[in-house]
Amino acid sequence: MTDKLFTVLGIETSCDETAAAVVRGRAPGPGEILSNVVFSQTEAHAPYGGVVPEIASRAHLEILDDMIGRALDEAEIGFAELDGIAATAAPA
Repeated sequence: MTDKLFTVLGIETSCDETAAAVVRGRAPGPGEILSNVVFSQTEAHAPYGGVVPEIASRAHLEILDDMIGRALDEAEIGFAELDGIAATAAPA
């Protein structure tokens, strides 16, 4: 174990929500949530009765930069202050 304080940006794009959060803490946790920004696509998918992957992926691409910027702003840190980035790789 280390006593080092880590600051991590988490990015969620596995389904119909785009989210970015900044968490700070020491291993093994728990950490402190410095920001948590979520954009829901519920309205965009409602006419189809479920999530449409192509619509979801395009929306993630369109909004993700802004979401990351907002998360960093709310956490009052810059990108250079991050120790790591954690991101979803695919739907569960």
